[in-house]
Amino acid sequence: MAGMTSTARPLLNRRLAEFGTTIFAEMSALALKTGSINLGQGFPDTDGPEEIREAAVRALRDGRGNQYPPGPGVPELRTAITAHQQRRYGLSYDPDTEVLVTAGATEAIAAALLALVEPGDEVIALEPYYDSYAACIAMAGGTRVPVTLRPSEGRFRLDLDELRAAVTDRTRLLLINTPHNPTGTVLTREELAAIAELAVERDLLVITDEVYEHLVFDEAEHIPLVTFPGMRERTVSIGSAGKTFSFTGWKVGWVTGTPALVTAVRSAKQFLTYVASGPFQYAVAEALALPDSYFDAFRADMLAKRDVLATGLAEAGFEVFRPAGTYFITTDIRPLGETDGFAFCRALPELAGVVAIPNAVFYDHREEGAPFVRFAFCKRVGVLEEAVDRLKKLAG
Repeated sequence: MAGMTSTARPLLNRRLAEFGTTIFAEMSALALKTGSINLGQGFPDTDGPEEIREAAVRALRDGRGNQYPPGPGVPELRTAITAHQQRRYGLSYDPDTEVLVTAGATEAIAAALLALVEPGDEVIALEPYYDSYAACIAMAGGTRVPVTLRPSEGRFRLDLDELRAAVTDRTRLLLINTPHNPTGTVLTREELAAIAELAVERDLLVITDEVYEHLVFDEAEHIPLVTFPGMRERTVSIGSAGKTFSFTGWKVGWVTGTPALVTAVRSAKQFLTYVASGPFQYAVAEALALPDSYFDAFRADMLAKRDVLATGLAEAGFEVFRPAGTYFITTDIRPLGETDGFAFCRALPELAGVVAIPNAVFYDHREEGAPFVRFAFCKRVGVLEEAVDRLKKLAG
């Protein structure tokens, strides 16, 4: 091309050079090309409650949110978020100064990291991690320091000694995700208490991604890290409507924290989307006020789906780590004689007509994640049963 030479600077900012097209785009395209069942990307194949969808329609028709909503979010939603935090966890927030509505949790993560991290700061994240964490740390100029969750006794566990050893004088922030995507681990009270003690001792900020807070199963319990001693003044908590109400396309998330923390995050967020999802904010305000019976039924439905897919995957020959939370199942493909999750996932559509995600994309230490593959179970039961039937060809 005219004017270009072999020594021309690359077009893409070097901070983002390691991040190409996401694995989700690649695998979703493969699902379409092969007509496979897509258990890769984490979105439901049915909409959430009809009354909440109608609330969005009503807001549109009434002209609420069709123009720019207030920068921090519409008052009705901010008030609903504080009421939810009080009702579920006994946490008190001021809706005017301690809540910020964002374009989904993904923007909340980006804005928080851009606001709180300086170039050269170290950010500790639990590995494997949601892929936007790495990109957002890079955009902020930070250095990511992964602490690896490893399988033990049927679940992925955090090594608290490894976490403590990862903290240096350059550590600014801990990025904690529980319930954890992609492993399905829910951190225990003891683990959270140890994280809180470490944060206080080393004067660290903490971002907690809690988007799966309503999807915890069996004996697991979601306990917000901010409830532990010394954490209120140092924790940015992130929530989202997409995962809880099955309207992922609405992109309504939120941040709660002290006025100082929320002001800092808002300073970055205002130059990202500025505002978003106006009419949907009013609908989510109504959704958060739904009775406990909604949340209980939602959890029970996902639990039943988890068990359908987990049982089928085990029968197909996978080692299954039955998740305590989220709507993902991590499996080990080594019992099938495979060791490379990338190659396995690229071949799986032809082998069985199903798409999954290789967990290695969520690791800095790719070899740690090589044999693990993630499946999503937030689909209709009939779809999951068909996927299971197809996957059983592998056992044969």
